[in-house]
Amino acid sequence: MSTSASMSETMGGLEMRSSDIHSRGVFATRAFRAGEVVERCPVLVVPAAERGLLDRTHLFNYYFNWAGEAAAIALGWGSLYNHAASPLARYRKDFDAGVVEFVAVEDIAAGREITVDYTDGGKNELWFPV
Repeated sequence: MSTSASMSETMGGLEMRSSDIHSRGVFATRAFRAGEVVERCPVLVVPAAERGLLDRTHLFNYYFNWAGEAAAIALGWGSLYNHAASPLARYRKDFDAGVVEFVAVEDIAAGREITVDYTDGGKNELWFPV
């Protein structure tokens, strides 16, 4: 995968490319309807005992809080969706299945950047200024 400013990779109706929000983001390459699953991402779970190590790496900005104080890195594009206070999608964690699902909260047109609310409806605090 290229790290240049003109990077672009596609997968399953989604594309990762340069974003005005942050260096890169996830964009729709087709339309999604409200309520439709945009992406279902398996996760790599980092046990709670190792989470502190992860916090000292660049991956600190890319993981999800997981069950039992663990952390999870979402595969696919899952760890690359940018934050927005008024997002186009929401995420839901399925601890038993070991996945994070991204679901459209409104219709999303092809070409739009798909954003999520990192606070998960106010359950989490943001760790960066907005």
